[in-house]
Order: sequence, then structure tokens, then C-alpha cells
Amino acid sequence: MDDSKTMRLLVQRALRQAGYRDLSIGEAENGVQALEKLAGEKPKLILSDWNMPEMSGIDFLRKVRSEKNNVPFGFITSEASVEIKDTAIGSGASFVITKPFTAEDVQDALTPILGAR
Repeated sequence: MDDSKTMRLLVQRALRQAGYRDLSIGEAENGVQALEKLAGEKPKLILSDWNMPEMSGIDFLRKVRSEKNNVPFGFITSEASVEIKDTAIGSGASFVITKPFTAEDVQDALTPILGAR
């Protein structure tokens, strides 16, 4: 989930380069759209940006967790501060990848969750 279509495409490319070619990928521009999609789907993983209009990534994560949904959740964000990372992990995120990122960064974060490819 990212408000930038270009960034969503870059994340998809990094997923393929990291070996995760068989994943079905859903997209959302913000947390509100993502919550609507999540109501009818059971994803293996959620990847989110931090800063988005309508509902931020951290607010989306907190909403997901408040509904007792323990789907693995990670951030791919330009926010690099220790406070942001601590807030993300403390709220239930599995990882935070800082932009710019590589396919190796994605693979390192996803292997413990989805297995090696």
C-alpha cells in the first residue's frame, strides 16, 4: 500500500527480483482503501508506506491489530528515524525497510515470513 503508483510498481519489481514471483499482489493507495480490501481478503503479508493521505500506514497497522488480525505487516518507507522504527515494531510491524531499498533488502525482510525463494 502506497499512495504513489510508481512506488507500488517498484515494490512489485523488488518482490519479483527477490524471488517472490508467485505472490498475488493487491494494491491500495491509502489505509482506508486497504481496510476495504482487507475485509474480503486474507493476505499472507501487508506492505505499507508510512505517510499517506486519508489514513497513515501506522494508523492502518493499529486498526488491523485492533481487529485481532495478526497478518505479517511491514513498512517500506522514507522514514528512517529510530523513533519511527520503534513505533512500527511496538505497534505490531514485523519489519521496516527504508527507501531507497534493494531486492536484497526485501528478500532479507520477507524470508523469515514467507520463506526463502
